[in-house]
Amino acid sequence: MRSEKEMFELILRVAKADERIRAVYMNGSRANPLVEKDIYQDYDIVFVVSETQSFLSDKTWITIFGEVAVMQEPDSNDFGWGKDCDFSKSYGWLILFKDGNRIDLRIMTKEKAIENYLSDSLTVPLLDKDHILHQIPQASDTGYWIKIPTIQMYDGCCNEFWWCLNNVAKGIKRDQIPYALRMYSGVVHIQLDIMVEWYIAMNHGFSVSTGMWGKYYKKYLPSELYEKYLKTYSGGNPENLWNAVFSACDLFRFLALQVSGHLGYTYCVQDDENMIKYITSIKYADH
Repeated sequence: MRSEKEMFELILRVAKADERIRAVYMNGSRANPLVEKDIYQDYDIVFVVSETQSFLSDKTWITIFGEVAVMQEPDSNDFGWGKDCDFSKSYGWLILFKDGNRIDLRIMTKEKAIENYLSDSLTVPLLDKDHILHQIPQASDTGYWIKIPTIQMYDGCCNEFWWCLNNVAKGIKRDQIPYALRMYSGVVHIQLDIMVEWYIAMNHGFSVSTGMWGKYYKKYLPSELYEKYLKTYSGGNPENLWNAVFSACDLFRFLALQVSGHLGYTYCVQDDENMIKYITSIKYADH
């Protein structure tokens, strides 16, 4: 695998030699000083270009970065939804190379790039041929900090968590495991994750990011809570799914009470107790 130094040298060498590329900047985890570096981090790179058409008319230029193993072009791969993208302003490639390195590369025209450049706190300028990139603060994760929830957000999270458990329980009882798993992981567990994030943020003055989809839960949760969190995941075995559901209930209750106490909100004790009774009765019902 090529080293970080080799990859940055290659990226900048390509940009400097191509007159169509006027500036380069980086986003993502490599721009975050708080993230521990490892060899699996992507290179999230933006090329500010004079135009996009020539890059798109012959995409073989991508191979200058190395031998491609697998590539995705998310802007053109809309899975049939008819997503409207203006390729004349922006286009991206997600590229995994055979040596294990990955570059998430996006080309943007100057106008589009400046808008993006100023909107992301995790931005590091790498090259600016025409002095078009504005001075910005040192890259930080401040733009990704978890915000204090309003009472409506808190109440909505609690209600969604407890209400949708009735669907999970019925799905397990009917042996409709794909449905139950989807309802649990895609609806209920998302609310647990939101509460986990509020709990973590609460204990860090709402000045922290937990990364995409809980990347840093292990870093920020006390070890005993993290172990409880892991028990909220399940495979397809019905009994294991029941265990995960009740583990999620116990953890959600603890976290939600902590958050409500900190913010001066009221926890929905009645919803909690009534839904626990309901799903317990379903689990042990004879029919």
